[in-house]
Amino acid sequence: MEILLLLSLLCCAAFSEKHSLKYILTSSYGVKAVPEFVAVSVVDGVQAAQCDSSRLEPAAKTDWMETFFKENDERLKWYTNRCRGNQYHFRVTTETLMQRLNQTGGVHIFQRMNGCEWDDETEDISGFNQYGYDGEDFLAFDPKTLIWVAPKPQAVVTKHELDRDRYGTEFWKRFTTSALSA
Repeated sequence: MEILLLLSLLCCAAFSEKHSLKYILTSSYGVKAVPEFVAVSVVDGVQAAQCDSSRLEPAAKTDWMETFFKENDERLKWYTNRCRGNQYHFRVTTETLMQRLNQTGGVHIFQRMNGCEWDDETEDISGFNQYGYDGEDFLAFDPKTLIWVAPKPQAVVTKHELDRDRYGTEFWKRFTTSALSA
């Protein structure tokens, strides 16, 4: 009986699989020999596509993503526009943070990592959205409370701005709770 119970538990665990989608976006200031902006999409731990400020459109990093872009010209255009828009937004955000923190030069890195995970057995979806600045946690969105968490005092002004942005809060709520179900 114990063996039957153990086998049934192992079978359930073996067939349950979590799938993930992650976006990692990085903007740099004062760094030479690398693109100012780089965005990478990762599906189930495999880099699927990348765009950066030295290319005009995203580059597929897997055969299936290459096929997807070829068969879905509108989606390639959408990703291209998102890449360009994020590049501009990240440059402005980095400059704003430098001003707020009284930084006039040097090397600075601003990052966002967001995405979601889907359990194909339970259908549970969990997402995340977090920002880093100069190698430290800066802000994170809490989808349960719908507020931004500022682990550093320097991020409190930005936290309050984002908490007041109802459209942005609703967007990140939907993204972190239903991105893979669409």
